[in-house]
Formats: sequence, C-alpha cells, structure tokens
Amino acid sequence: MRRERAVGESLWEAVLPAELLRLPAELERVDAILDEDRFLQPFRSRLTATTGRPTIPIETYVRLMYRKYRYGLGYETLVREVADSFSWRRFCRIALDGRVPDSTTLIKLTNRLGPGLVEELNAELLKVAVERRVLRSRRLRVDSTIVESDTQYPTDSGLCAHAVSRLTAAAAAVHAAGLAARSRVRDRRRGVARRIRWISAALSRVGRSREAVVALTADIAARAKQTVREARRVLRNGARAVRGGRRGAAQVARLRRELEAAEQILAQTEQRLRGERSIPNRRISLVDADARPVPCGKRYRPNQFGYKARVADTAEGFLICEIPTIGNPADETLLGGALDRAMDAGMRVQAVFADRGFATPAARDELARRGITDIVIPARGRGSPREQRRAWRRRYRFRNGIEGRISQAKRHGLRRTRLRGLAGAQTWVGGLTLAHNLRRLAALTA
Repeated sequence: MRRERAVGESLWEAVLPAELLRLPAELERVDAILDEDRFLQPFRSRLTATTGRPTIPIETYVRLMYRKYRYGLGYETLVREVADSFSWRRFCRIALDGRVPDSTTLIKLTNRLGPGLVEELNAELLKVAVERRVLRSRRLRVDSTIVESDTQYPTDSGLCAHAVSRLTAAAAAVHAAGLAARSRVRDRRRGVARRIRWISAALSRVGRSREAVVALTADIAARAKQTVREARRVLRNGARAVRGGRRGAAQVARLRRELEAAEQILAQTEQRLRGERSIPNRRISLVDADARPVPCGKRYRPNQFGYKARVADTAEGFLICEIPTIGNPADETLLGGALDRAMDAGMRVQAVFADRGFATPAARDELARRGITDIVIPARGRGSPREQRRAWRRRYRFRNGIEGRISQAKRHGLRRTRLRGLAGAQTWVGGLTLAHNLRRLAALTA
C-alpha cells in the first residue's frame, strides 16, 4: 500500500531549539523543490495497491535516493549515515525517534520501480527548471560516452573459470535444499584456478607463448563442459523433485540461469578457439548479461565493457543523460532521443553542437524534421570552408564544454554503473542525472 507523506515531527523535535532544526542551504533548497506534489505523481501510477503493508513514505524514498547518488553511497552506508546525522534525518523526513528504512527495503523498491520512474522524475525536474525560467538556453550540446559495467576484464579462460565456480555453487545450493542427492557435481575450482595462474605465468614470459595460452584455455573449457554436463543432471533431477511437490524451486531456477549463461560462454569460447574473431552479441560477464564490448578508439585501451550513453547539456549546466539500448549504437541514432527529451521538457532548441560522429545525413534529417537549422557539427573528412572561419571555430569551441561536463559526471559516479543489467544501468545513470540536476537547480535558485 502506497504511503506518500511521512509522519510529522516527534515530541523530541518539538522541544529542540530552532537553530538545530534549520537545514544546510543546499538541502533546504532541494527539499523545497522535492516538496512539490508533481514529484509524487510518477509513483501513483506504479504503486496502486490499496491494501497490505504500507511502503516507506515516498518523499522519504526520493530524498534518500538523492543523498545516495549525490555522494555515491552504497545502500548500507546510506542507511548508516542517515541514522547518524540529525540534518540528514530532517531532510529525509525521518523523525528523531523514527526508524531509518532498511537497505534491503530500498533495494527491492528500486528494482520494483525500474528505470522508467527515474526518467519521469528527470523530465519533471527539467520542466520545473523551464517554468522557473532557470533553464532558458536555446543551445544544446550532444555527445556520447561509455559507462562501464561493474565486472572484471573479460577473457575466455577467466569466463570459463567463473562459470565453473558459479555452477558448482548453484549445484551445492540445490543439494543443500535436499534435492538431487544422488547427482553430484565434482568441484573443479582448484584445478581451474591453477591453470589460470599458469596462463598468467605464460603471458609474463618474454616469448609469450600463444600456443601454451590456447592449450590451457582449451583445457579449462573442457573442464567447464564436464561441469555443465553434471549440472544438467542435477537440474533435471531437481526440477523433477520440485514438480513432485518438494521445496527448492528458487535454487533450481538459479541453477537453470547459471547453466544458460555457462553454455553461452562455452559456445563463445569454442568459436574463439577455432580462430573466429568477430562474435556478434558477445557476452562478457556471467553476472551482467547485457554488458557488451564497446570500441572507444584509444590506442592504449581499444575497448571498454559496458553500455553506451547519450549525454546532452545546456549552458546552465543541466544534463540529459541516459542509456538507450544494449551494445554500441551509432552516434547519429542517439541524437533524436536527446532532442526529444529536451523539447518534451519545454526547451526551445535552436542550435545543436556535436562532434564529427554526428555528421551524417540521418542526423541532419533528424534536425531538419524538428526545424533546427543552426547546426554546429563539423563534416567528416576534409572540412568545408565555412569551418575555417573564426566565428565558426569560436562557436565550435563552445561544444568542448560537454567534455568537461562528462568528466565531472564521471567523477561523481558515471564512470561505472554499480547496478547490473540494462535496467540497472539505466536506473544508475538516471539517478546520477537527477541528483546532478537537482543540485544545479538548487544552486541557480539560491
């Protein structure tokens, strides 16, 4: 059951002096912005139950999420810091004798609400900035960046070893539930880890024997296949017991997910061992199924692993940042979404600034369809005479400001998403954008 507002002050706060009840300047302005009823509307369409245990107050949840993304805190750290700070309690509308929501409650509610909620909150916040005439710029800078997934660097041998470890643990959980007692999975984790160390030793030698690395990778893949075959028997017998009325459906479902991921990893490894280099839709993690390799064009780091985000900002410092899809979409396909978000918020975009990646006929058609004729995007290949003019170069230098904005956002958490999957990455980026824009609106309305 949805609960929107928190309970009023407790008796303890009623007798405190006024100096202790005053919030810091930033929190006071952000609190006034979030106090509007329009920021509760997105929750009403998602939390529709009228009976049952009430949720935590929605206004408390929104303020807790602001503090989380503002300072890059984990859920457990957030709960601990809010419980220990009087001003943070006041900001989050938690009474002095009240209980701070548990971290697991915040995690479950965040997963339930999904990234669509954060997108609606960001849209409402930009509308507030336009209505208050704080966001008045007609210029929009657009670029793209890579948000890394929270995974280690993927290698074929490392992914196979990880698959062995996770399958062994998942099968053990099925056995612990009292299912498939006669179907055993041999623990090959020590042998696989030993071969991973041998690969590291082979790569550290001067000669760097490729044949030795390939042979060890094939050995690890063969051991992983044996584990997969044994895990299939455990899954088959465990599922039969669950259909017969036994408990343990969650453990069987977990083993099924791990088997699907391991089989995909092994299929990719076989392709690599056969010498195939291009593997479309390649999986790079067992825990983040949606992360993909994204070429970034840097000599020292040709690829990054995660998601490609589109970023747009204004001269006032407001951000429009989101991850549209899995993989590595072309830059020109990201332009229309950024323009739609800006115009839906009420911005009258008249000029667009971007780099050469957006200089395609498709991108120019998107701009023309929206009536935007002031385009500051250098052409691909040899530049036109117009781009050599001093006035045009001065205007294009304004575009460089988005590089600094992206760098600032990466320092505050945009570099790596801590949530898994495409929905988790979208929620993470949306939360960071909301915290950034809230802080910016609070600073401009001071």
